[in-house]
Amino acid sequence: MKQFLLLILITPLFAISQTKNVVSSLRITPKPDKVLEFEKALADHAAKFHKGDFKWRVYMVRSGPDFGSYQCTEGPFSWEELDQRGDLGSEHMADWYRTVLAICTNAGTFSYGLFREDLSTVALTDYSDKISTSHYFPKPGCGPRFEALIKKLNSVWAGSNQTVAVYSSSSSGPTSFTIVTRYKTGWKERAPEFMKPFNARYDAKFGSGSYDAFLAEASQVLDHAWSEMLVYRPDLSSK
Repeated sequence: MKQFLLLILITPLFAISQTKNVVSSLRITPKPDKVLEFEKALADHAAKFHKGDFKWRVYMVRSGPDFGSYQCTEGPFSWEELDQRGDLGSEHMADWYRTVLAICTNAGTFSYGLFREDLSTVALTDYSDKISTSHYFPKPGCGPRFEALIKKLNSVWAGSNQTVAVYSSSSSGPTSFTIVTRYKTGWKERAPEFMKPFNARYDAKFGSGSYDAFLAEASQVLDHAWSEMLVYRPDLSSK
């Protein structure tokens, strides 16, 4: 009887526990003549203030329109934990403004994303040092249609053991999906000798001409998209 009463008492605790699937992404660019100073300041800031659930993984953008920028990814955490995080205190904010942001070109961009386990083929924290990131922005009202297309992509990724993480934006500008390919053995995975081109794998899964049909539908629901390559910088990340 006592065990039964204990179970009743602790059940609400499990019921209100929130999923840790939220990540934040800060992207900033140092002034061209301050790169080395910036890297030292960023590494010192991460080591001192960003620990535990709020530690940083820092990537450098190596291609695309944001080439030369740095991405600081924090999490995963729950929304409830974000409430408790706050701004990490006045000392943290003062250090950020004085030692890091002061030598950047601007305040940068900041966004929240939700890891989509149902659309991914890799665990949230199964990271890689080299990644490619594709940002997709559906037309207004077309988010669900594009999500359905991602589900088809997922089956192709899974069939060829491709490690891909998918995130959906959360109150961070226009609705978007971020598809991150995590290269477990390096950039060589991009070569056609390593893995058949995606269109061939898609047609093999859904039938000849299926990929052309996929592109046709994607063109109807997407507003725009862009891609980039990033490299993990452990020397700048939280220890």
